[in-house]
Parts: sequence; C-alpha cells; structure tokens
Amino acid sequence: MIELHDLTKKFEEFTAVDHLNLRIETGEFFGLLGPNGAGKTTTISMLSTVLLPTEGEIRIDGGKLDRKASVEKRKLSVITQEYSMRQDMTMDEVMEYQGRLYYMPKKVIRQKSDELLEFAGLIEYRHRVVRHLSGGMKRKLMVCRALMTEPEILLLDEPTAGMDAISRRQMWQLLRQLHSRNITILLTTHYIDEAQSLCDRVALIDKGRLDIIDTPQNLIDTLGAFAVDEIVDDLLKSRYFPYREEAIAYLSNASQDASLRATTLEDVFVERIGKRLGPQGK
Repeated sequence: MIELHDLTKKFEEFTAVDHLNLRIETGEFFGLLGPNGAGKTTTISMLSTVLLPTEGEIRIDGGKLDRKASVEKRKLSVITQEYSMRQDMTMDEVMEYQGRLYYMPKKVIRQKSDELLEFAGLIEYRHRVVRHLSGGMKRKLMVCRALMTEPEILLLDEPTAGMDAISRRQMWQLLRQLHSRNITILLTTHYIDEAQSLCDRVALIDKGRLDIIDTPQNLIDTLGAFAVDEIVDDLLKSRYFPYREEAIAYLSNASQDASLRATTLEDVFVERIGKRLGPQGK
C-alpha cells in the first residue's frame, strides 16, 4: 500500500505538489492524470526518493519512505520518461548490469533475464545493442530492467511517450500481464485513453492539488455516459446525457453537424480541468 500524507514540494516560491493525499491499495493499477505542470513527475520523483518532500510524508506498507529506508525503497522500481540506458550495451548486458547493482548471483541474473525478455517478447533481440532498438523495444527493455529485482510496486512516468499506436497497445498488454501478477502500479500519462483502459482508479490533479479520485467508469457516469458532439458557430460543443434515449432525443433536434458517441475519460478531463486552462492551454 502507498500512502501520501499532505505531500508537498516547493521550489523556492513555486509549489509543484500541494498537500497531496492519496492511498493506493496493494495490487491496484492507479493512474495520476493532469496537464503539463500539474505535479505528476514531481510526485513520482518523491516516491523514488530522487526528490525529498518539503512537507508531508510517504508511507509504503506503513513504513515511512526516505532515502535511508532500504526496506521500503527495495519494494519500488521506477521507469522514467527518459531512456536511461547506455546505448552501446546489448539487452543482455543491460540486464546483467542491473542484476550486479543489486548483488544478484550470476546464475539468477541469467535466469531472470531469460524469463523477463521472453515475457516482454524481446528474447530474439537480446544481442542487439540499445542504439539499434526501436522506441517501443527500449521501453519494454526498461520494464524488464525494472522487474529484475522483483519489485512490489512499479512507478511508471509516461511509459508510452513517443510510441506509435501498435507499440503502445503492446505495452498496454505487457502492463496488464504485470497487473495480473498483483504488482501495484502507479502510472502517469498524457494519454487519457490509456488510463481509461488500464487503471482501476485515477486521480485528476491540477496545479499540484487533488481534484477528484474515482474509477474511470464512475467519473464517466457522473458526467453522463452518452455524448452528443455538435458544431455551433464553427466550434465543437459537447453535451452529456445519462441515458441513450435522452441523447438521441436531443440529437434528433440538433443540426446536421451533430453525432452521438460514448463519453470517455478524456471528456471528464476536459470538463473538469481542461476548461480551466483557457483556449491556449495556459
């Protein structure tokens, strides 16, 4: 279990995370969503102890997390936005290096490397150097490296950033398989459909503060399960309805430039947070 109690991070006069309170259950797939500058990466950085909180605390299974808390830290593994691997190493060498950092026996390193590279569909590319891997393969390798020490909690900061559609879906499948192993996963992403597809619950944050937390479906149902998009004065406007019959009744009286669809988590994000940012996203 991950608990954030009044977690706060300030950089001089700027508050990046502002008294954030969250509880993420063991085995939960949890999404942290927000616009640029909302505090998502800063929160991940505090969870990984790269940054220390200005105020508040983080607890892992009841134990306080800090840079000296070796028991709590060993439960965590983080995958950052950036590719943090030497470009001249092969996949096998990346995995071996990770195992050696944690003083794993050579036989165990080899066994875990075989298992994880096979799990991620990378086994046939194990002798290829990192610089010759596709972006999607690099991301998968980072997941394998993170799993080398059998963490209980996986922190994913924009794990599919820059991936094409096929690679993203492959990563989604990989993450679903990890979730089925009862690993607790905390995901930050700008792809709202990703959070809707993968997460048990999501938290929307804005300017470092918690806006709302619930399951994707509950958030969608609260807004209205059905949406009618209509072009009015060259602008796209959406109206939301709890029942299909209500949406169809409205659509029958709307202009020809109108259509019916299912509401998505992205609609919730836009309605709750996007409109506050203004037309230029500021």
